Amino acid sequence: MAETTFEIRVPIPLLQFGFDQDQIQRRTNEWLVISLFTEGRISSGKAARLLNMNRIEFLALLQTHGVAYVNYTPDELAEEFVAVQALEVKTDQ
Repeated sequence: MAETTFEIRVPIPLLQFGFDQDQIQRRTNEWLVISLFTEGRISSGKAARLLNMNRIEFLALLQTHGVAYVNYTPDELAEEFVAVQALEVKTDQ
């Protein structure tokens, strides 16, 4: 994947947490991609590709950062509950 270079200023106190340049690069990339994903600007598949991982690994990364993958509106959630209840009725018969 093509790359470009930006200068990032990191406050010295952050270095006390033991970050090296590679870790800062990785975390910066993750933050940017997760931000784009949560804003709805990219899909989970695109986000995974940008971070050189598969979609399942990206979903695990979201979980690690406390980011919900599924974000239903109240109407969508109500529809899902109706669909699940319909499935339960079919399996009970």
